[in-house]
Amino acid sequence: MKIVFHGDNARTFRPGLEDLLEGGHEIVLVGDALADDADKAHFATADVIVGVRLTPAMPKPERLRLYQAPAAGTDQIDRNCLPTGARLCNAFGHEDAIAEYVMTALLARHVPLADADRRLRRGDWTYWAGHPGNLRTELGGSSVGLLGYGHIGKAIAVRAKAFGMRVSVANRTPVPTGPLVDESFGLDRLPAFMASADAIVVSLPHLPETTGFVGTAALAAMRPDGVVVNVGRGPVIDQQALFAALQERRIGGAVIDTWYRYPSAADPNPLPGTLPFETLDTVVMTPHMSGWTEGTVRRRRQTIADNVNRLARGEPLLNGL
Repeated sequence: MKIVFHGDNARTFRPGLEDLLEGGHEIVLVGDALADDADKAHFATADVIVGVRLTPAMPKPERLRLYQAPAAGTDQIDRNCLPTGARLCNAFGHEDAIAEYVMTALLARHVPLADADRRLRRGDWTYWAGHPGNLRTELGGSSVGLLGYGHIGKAIAVRAKAFGMRVSVANRTPVPTGPLVDESFGLDRLPAFMASADAIVVSLPHLPETTGFVGTAALAAMRPDGVVVNVGRGPVIDQQALFAALQERRIGGAVIDTWYRYPSAADPNPLPGTLPFETLDTVVMTPHMSGWTEGTVRRRRQTIADNVNRLARGEPLLNGL
């Protein structure tokens, strides 16, 4: 089969693929823009495309049997552009990395390593044990609410429980309470859920029904010192509502990894919001990096290879959508 890796994101998963494949295949790398005729021809004649974007403006891959997204999100892939019979599959493997990111973000609010280091370099012993006015808090004494309980939410719950945290969950399908979940809510009880924990972690996908799902009312229901962490998709939290809550200090803060604006060919280095989040001291900003680790790439490469092998053998594919 001809396997085409489309764009810079996809080519990350290319090295070492042959070692995981059964049998010989033609593997081709093409640029994001599909700028030359050779790239367009390869794209149009691919049996398998690995990529994150498919639009009507691109050549139609008439022979395509599998469009494999090397990521969980497929919101930039127009399914109407897939030929009849082609399958769309995604890949996970990012949940452990994102869970580590979330726990790091939450720990940083309780263990001020960076500030203690800066101070001690100046001879400032503010955090020295024995000073009753400088006691810090413990992550294990706090609670986390997981808005979305898929791969990411479950991985966070395991780690949160290892720290002794209380865990609440809000999910589209019911989640029973048990060893990992102390309290469960339906999405129709969003304000009650938002008030249930010290930290709210959003991992919902971006769908028409989730756009702006966390808005003014939901943020107003949070605890005054609560923090919201977004590792799902930016537009799930209403941008104006989030900015206002942070600017007016109606919540304790935010850690945002997924945004409202991203780099493009026309604007390769934009600020990530249409509002000036960079002026706020109540938000920690990161560039959609929470799941981007060597482990994620290795696990997703294995998923790509597994699906190519399954396709060649005529077996059911993994993570079909």
